[in-house]
Amino acid sequence: MSNHVTTLRIDLNALHFNLNYFKSKVKSETKIMAVVKAFGYGSDAIAVAQFIQNKVSYFAVAYTHEGVSLREVGIKTPILVLHPQKENLVDLLSYDLEPNLYNRNILEEFVEIASHNKVTDYPVHIKFNTGLNRLGFSFEDIDYLRNELKESLALKVKSLFSHLAASEDLNEKEFTLDQIALFKKISTEFQHKFGFMPELHLCNTSGVLNYPEAHLDMVRVGIGLYGLTNEKNAGLVLKNVLSLKSIISQIHSLKKGESIGYNRGLIAKESMHIATIPIGHADGIPRILGNGKGFVHINGQKVQIVGNVCMDMIMVDISGIECKEGDSVVIFDSQESIEELATAADTISYEMLTAISQRVRRVLVS
Repeated sequence: MSNHVTTLRIDLNALHFNLNYFKSKVKSETKIMAVVKAFGYGSDAIAVAQFIQNKVSYFAVAYTHEGVSLREVGIKTPILVLHPQKENLVDLLSYDLEPNLYNRNILEEFVEIASHNKVTDYPVHIKFNTGLNRLGFSFEDIDYLRNELKESLALKVKSLFSHLAASEDLNEKEFTLDQIALFKKISTEFQHKFGFMPELHLCNTSGVLNYPEAHLDMVRVGIGLYGLTNEKNAGLVLKNVLSLKSIISQIHSLKKGESIGYNRGLIAKESMHIATIPIGHADGIPRILGNGKGFVHINGQKVQIVGNVCMDMIMVDISGIECKEGDSVVIFDSQESIEELATAADTISYEMLTAISQRVRRVLVS
């Protein structure tokens, strides 16, 4: 158990609110797949999954070991592994995890493993590439898939899916509509060749919001569960789930000409006061936020990070701020502050959240 004074607070009630918001955006028969990969977008995948396991139809993770972690704490909900590798296909069977079969190597290997283990109708998911050009079969592969799977007793195709490349960007609406059309063409051809239609899912968080015509049988909600979307008004309709906080460890008074931190990142131009905070780049604060680019809030006031970000600490300029050692420090506590910090780091909210180290203590609020 971590006793780090820097904590990531996870508001489970806010997460439940956000889940219900996305449920309200789809038809009652449309299933929700909750994406909890990358430690639940930097939060706590196990805590999140345990909290909503009876409220969603599926979970999705990126890698097999993430699914294993959920199974080991008793999660029974179906789990889709989005990016399985040959080295851990046997574990999929052992832990009742459902693989995305995205290319010929993975498909043929899993068919062999499933047949060797004498399983029947094991649920698998087939991903098609419709324009993201990352993972997936093409339309032209449908005949190959039919030859490999049509007569197989070992596997059962549970779903077909794809991934929208720019669902958040309405300037790319034509591209997204082309993706949707291609996926519908693929699913129709699959049904023609196989004689049945698996479940279909295409929409991510932004897809749910912007393309209701593509909700299909299931939607995948990831970042939206935590109160963030690519929409500028996310805070108006969703609740913030994650708050990163720390304390002031020590306060220093500097004279003109004295320096701060490694490589003398800042030379004081006048007398100033600085506070040291126990959070650094090993905790998820990127070095780019040093030297005045990043900020935190102390007693409601915004203060700049000064000097270089250290592995375990940052220093901030508290000149003119009423505060003392032990006072609370807010790194972020709203969607707006997460986005603002991400912008300062020249990145996106996804990276800010998933970079939060596992040594930072998680605190569940409900």
